[in-house]
Amino acid sequence: MSNPDPPTPEPITPRPIVGIRRLRMAMDHDLRIRLGLAITVGGFVVFLIGCHPALIGMDRSQVIGVVQIVVFLVGLLVMCLGGYICGIALWKGYPLSIAADIGLRLVGTGYVITFFCGFADVFGLGSHKPPNIPFFGPWQARGVIFGELVIAIGFFMLIPLFFHPPKQEPPQAGENQDKPITVNIS
Repeated sequence: MSNPDPPTPEPITPRPIVGIRRLRMAMDHDLRIRLGLAITVGGFVVFLIGCHPALIGMDRSQVIGVVQIVVFLVGLLVMCLGGYICGIALWKGYPLSIAADIGLRLVGTGYVITFFCGFADVFGLGSHKPPNIPFFGPWQARGVIFGELVIAIGFFMLIPLFFHPPKQEPPQAGENQDKPITVNIS
């Protein structure tokens, strides 16, 4: 009597553990938020040194000169980059809303406004044109404050206040790639 071949077992494929994956993604977002906050605090320290160099005993002039303007603009740039990292991490891998996208653009626009208002005299657009010594005047201060307000509005728009994530997992990198479109003309 011949024995029939035993049925071949199906290979065991592990099911993806959704909870662990979500936990890992949440940890990644927490780390990004912490990194962004650390960068923002570092940028704030540089910004403060640029605004008030007397804090570290470096105040050499009665007016705010070009070096101070450069330092506080670099500090503001670092704060904007840290805020960008935090703001993107708040979305936890989900696509940004239109308001958040506009907010990111407002942050960049606000920095450009701040940069050009801060360097108006250096570029020859301010009230202290060359060959006079450029310094930070009251109109430049108003322009920088306006640019900082635009940055703040952009960051507020980036916060996911009314966002309700869908019940499914967030898309992974590469899933939303453009697929070829075929058109059938008959």
